[in-house]
Amino acid sequence: MRACAQLGVVAREGRTVVRALRAQAPLALVPRRGVTGAAGAEAVVHLVGSASTPLAGDDVELTVTVGPGAHLVLTGVAAAVALPGAGRPSRTVLRATVADGGSLTYRPEPTVVTARADHETVLDVRLAQTATLHARDVLVAGRTGERAGRYRGTVRVTEDGRPLLVQTQEIGDPLLDASPAHLAGHRVLGTEVVIGPGSEPVSPACGEGWSLSPLAVRGMLATAVGHDAVTAARRLAGAVAAAASHLVGP
Repeated sequence: MRACAQLGVVAREGRTVVRALRAQAPLALVPRRGVTGAAGAEAVVHLVGSASTPLAGDDVELTVTVGPGAHLVLTGVAAAVALPGAGRPSRTVLRATVADGGSLTYRPEPTVVTARADHETVLDVRLAQTATLHARDVLVAGRTGERAGRYRGTVRVTEDGRPLLVQTQEIGDPLLDASPAHLAGHRVLGTEVVIGPGSEPVSPACGEGWSLSPLAVRGMLATAVGHDAVTAARRLAGAVAAAASHLVGP
């Protein structure tokens, strides 16, 4: 199934409002409304997928535009389960542009890569010089007692055309997953990219199951592994907290 979605937000009178919203099955975009939706300066939009997505052959692309001074939180509501199909890979792409003074927080729920699945994701974010990004990704290699299928995930973040981060992660290769330089036998891999408006460097750091790496221009990349999603998420939060004093958010 081929689907395209579009989301655009702008700043207006101290708040961020949704200006463009278009989605197609199997992806729905649901803004938070009511009193809670109007309480903050940011717009919160939930990503809602069907129960059978991503399925082999699915090709879903979401284009996001964050205007100057606008703040968007894009969050999932349930884990995505990558399923096998008729021998064709599935693909999910998020392309975002964040203008000066704007921010994008991307927090999808974990992606579970089931046996015989073949799934690819792309996160492509273009930042202005004073824009900020906070993007988290948690991958689960198979359901309980199940060997994972194949997964490839690429994160590409640029600032006015120059690269801040270009990285591809893969899971599903037994030799690679067992390597101490990759999953080291764990089932869950979590990454978090935090790019603030300043350029103050972050010192490299590591702990049990996590590491923190500074990016060349600004921001940092946290990586964590665990035997379950709760442990990996806790280690990922610890890595981000280790650098919190160096990064200034919106």
